[in-house]
Amino acid sequence: MAKTHTSEITLKVELDENRVPEELSWSAEDGGIKNEKAKAMLLSVWDSQNQESLKIDLWTKDMPVDEMKVFFHQTLVSLSDTFFKATQDEKMTATMKDFCDYFAEKLELKK
Repeated sequence: MAKTHTSEITLKVELDENRVPEELSWSAEDGGIKNEKAKAMLLSVWDSQNQESLKIDLWTKDMPVDEMKVFFHQTLVSLSDTFFKATQDEKMTATMKDFCDYFAEKLELKK
């Protein structure tokens, strides 16, 4: 039987006295990442038993709104790519990409 490998991704959230995130960092040693700073994060996990997604959405209080808009746009584009890899559904992927273009246009984001 093949030997298995466990990989760990760690998230660290430093909170202020009101429990609002001041600093976010993450590590993924298998990927060569150690205590990398971040201003925002979105994490989704699938709960198969309850057939629902669970999520953690955090951003630091100094995350600029203009960067948040770019972050969301890039996340939506990435989700479109991931959706295609997972489903091979070309038609829905194209629809999702169209929405991403619309989103960027409405927010006047430059590519």
